Amino acid sequence: QVQLVESGGGLVQAGDSLRLSCAASGRTAFMSAVGWFRQAPGKEREFVSAIKWSGDYKSYADSVKGRFTISRDNGKDIVYLQMSSLKPEDTAEYYCAATSRPLFSSVLYERRLMYDYWGQGTQVTVSS
Repeated sequence: QVQLVESGGGLVQAGDSLRLSCAASGRTAFMSAVGWFRQAPGKEREFVSAIKWSGDYKSYADSVKGRFTISRDNGKDIVYLQMSSLKPEDTAEYYCAATSRPLFSSVLYERRLMYDYWGQGTQVTVSS
């Protein structure tokens, strides 16, 4: 089992930056990837970014490419999502997710169903 705890959400203004953290514990040695997803009210949960647990592959949704950066602190089993140039449309509940499945292609990193472990979420609100 893997436990995930997100933190770092809050209320910011458009153009501001925010850093989300996802602290993983438990059987992290068996993890293959960690992803960030978000869900706005009335919308489906969507892929934001993902990182291979080894750190040598990263993926981003087109809507955040160039503004968000995913990284991993190896020593602490924490994955960060640095968000810059935030827009009101970034407002959502942000969820961290982890998987131990082998992900053989880039598209699999974006699929919610590939992730078996989820955090409780952290709210990000961007005002205009």
